[in-house]
Amino acid sequence: MTDYTQITLAKSDGIATITLNRPDKMNAYTRTMGQEIIAAMDDIDADDAVRAVIFTGAGERAFCAGADLTPEGGGHVFSDPSEVSDLSDPKVRDGGGLLTLRLFESKKPLISACNGVAVGVGATMQLAMDIRLASETARYGFVFARRGIVPEAASSWFLPRLVGIAQALEWCYTGRIFGADEARTGGLVRSVHAPSDLLPAAQALAREITENTSAVSVAMTRAMMWRLMSADHPMEAHKIDSRAIYRLSRSADAREGIASFLEKRSPAYPGTVSADMPDFYPWWEARPYE
Repeated sequence: MTDYTQITLAKSDGIATITLNRPDKMNAYTRTMGQEIIAAMDDIDADDAVRAVIFTGAGERAFCAGADLTPEGGGHVFSDPSEVSDLSDPKVRDGGGLLTLRLFESKKPLISACNGVAVGVGATMQLAMDIRLASETARYGFVFARRGIVPEAASSWFLPRLVGIAQALEWCYTGRIFGADEARTGGLVRSVHAPSDLLPAAQALAREITENTSAVSVAMTRAMMWRLMSADHPMEAHKIDSRAIYRLSRSADAREGIASFLEKRSPAYPGTVSADMPDFYPWWEARPYE
């Protein structure tokens, strides 16, 4: 069991909750926090009992107030502090991107319950999550142009896909802070809740997934949706969904799905992501850092 110092990880009834846990620093992001979230995700993906993941922040003020650039926060959050001449050197890699790439690889659905301020990496890390809920007190900001840098954490890939290029550019060009209602109107968040209702709403959504769906089906659906939306022709999706339907329709989960429907009862799917993913998964080629 990992001893976490800047996050907490709780598991209950098939739901894992990762809480960014530096409330005295408004949960500001450090390299340690990023490494701990990645470790927690490795734990979660290996645990077949976990079916969905909720992310939130400790305290009432912030989800994550961006990178901690103070000496106390460790400094050099985004990349290794040493000087290199070769920009393909792994030391150049952005720490926020290492995190969002790990979230992208998740086999479990990821739900963000944004309970307050979320700027910089506090906003961009949520882009790799699948469903985003916000408190009425949430505030977002893609503030990079106001700091003399650029959007990080692979957000130039995620953000336009979520909200469209025009909205993504406006938020990034201006670097302004905006509220939960604008985030919902712009397509960044699914719903806005009173602070006391936010986590219960996220938990209810997670339970809807955990209690009614096949873990294998959800893992395959997540991979297909994220990876195939960038394909250059629908034939690429057809190739994968044809193979997936062929394999999964012959599985124990499919038999249980049909039986539970006909018998008008709750399903009890036997399949697990550790043992029962189809034989062609993962179908994509690994893309090492270049």
